[in-house]
Amino acid sequence: MRKIFTTISITLFFTTAAQNTWSLEQCMSYAADHASSVVQARWDVASATATRNEALAEFFPSVSAQIGGQFSWGRNIDPETNTYNDITTFNNAYGLYASLTIFDGGRTINRFRQARNERKRMINSVEMKRDDSAINAMMAYADAVYYRNSVKIAEEKLFQSESMLKLTQTQEELGLKGMPEVIEAEATVANDKYSLVHQQNLYEQAMLTLKSSMNYPASRDLELDTTSYPMPPLKSDDNAESIYSAALYFNPKTIDARLQANSSKYAYEMAKGFLLPSLSLNAGISTSYFKNLSGGYAATMFGEQFCNNRGEYISATLSIPIFPGLSRIAGKNRAKYAYVQAKEQLSEQKRRLHDDIASAVMDRDAYAIEILSLKAKVDADAKAYQLSRRKYEEGMISIIDLRLSANNYFSSRVEMLQRQMLYLLKDKLVEYYKGNKLWM
Repeated sequence: MRKIFTTISITLFFTTAAQNTWSLEQCMSYAADHASSVVQARWDVASATATRNEALAEFFPSVSAQIGGQFSWGRNIDPETNTYNDITTFNNAYGLYASLTIFDGGRTINRFRQARNERKRMINSVEMKRDDSAINAMMAYADAVYYRNSVKIAEEKLFQSESMLKLTQTQEELGLKGMPEVIEAEATVANDKYSLVHQQNLYEQAMLTLKSSMNYPASRDLELDTTSYPMPPLKSDDNAESIYSAALYFNPKTIDARLQANSSKYAYEMAKGFLLPSLSLNAGISTSYFKNLSGGYAATMFGEQFCNNRGEYISATLSIPIFPGLSRIAGKNRAKYAYVQAKEQLSEQKRRLHDDIASAVMDRDAYAIEILSLKAKVDADAKAYQLSRRKYEEGMISIIDLRLSANNYFSSRVEMLQRQMLYLLKDKLVEYYKGNKLWM
């Protein structure tokens, strides 16, 4: 029972530890959901929705009602006899008016199209901010894992140096080594201690950068999964041109440039609409109530006057701009230039996307080849270091030669680790360009 309890406790311990470690995908997902830029982009969507609804409301007629009251005294016109008099009167007017724009050069419809397009752009901006936040977290994660493993390598190198120092001191006491070799071993230990402290500081800075990119509370612990990563395949079947052809339709930055070009196009159409005629239809109904406040006069009943004084009208207004002014012509030209510039920016974004994809595929494949070559170098340096240790213990080489061999071995491991992290970044970028978002 004691063995069973111990086994269960150890299993639960390692399970809990594994659950508390953050993988790359978890960090990217957290950053995509909690980054402040993503929160602000969501509010931009709400604002764009309100702007679209405001543009939609312009298709409906405007209706207004008016109620007015007026006291008049002194010389004025009697509304019943249409003659001048000198009495005190009270006038009460009521009106209901409606106006509908039939044609305004396409300004209303293009304003709505632009507002609807901007809402789509803001929705896409949320995804773009999520992608940027996740990619930034991915890069910070790779740096943090690199420095964490560098700390482990530095700790191992310091352990080996300290063991060699103890061995050298023992051999010096036995007369097998000289004091210069002891001093050189002590210098090696001191240098390795400094390297360890330096790597630890870099790791702390990398963790701070990672938490900042994730918008993760700085006071909370964040334990990363620093396990070794598998070796890359010998050959990749990914084709940059095929990835680019598909990415043109779903890459958020390309979609943003395309929507920006559409907004500029609608703005240009609105600017041209100011130079075209406009037609509006107006209708209204009005009535009034009049009362003579001077003595000896009996006013007609309110209800009777309200019905008898009622009047309706309908009218159409055609406005033709003969000379709209140089400002509107200049505004049209400015909108045209902005539209042309937006189309050029779309072409530039497509070219940049093509180059980024080609570079990511090329770099990833190059790092894969380098890792496979470095693996053989690390294995060879490890054997050479073990052989140098044995030779040093037997007094066949100096401690300087041992130090050189150790530096070659541990430097190869650090370089191997660096290439693994770079390969990881480029591989995830290629997957992103292929549409596989790890943080969704």
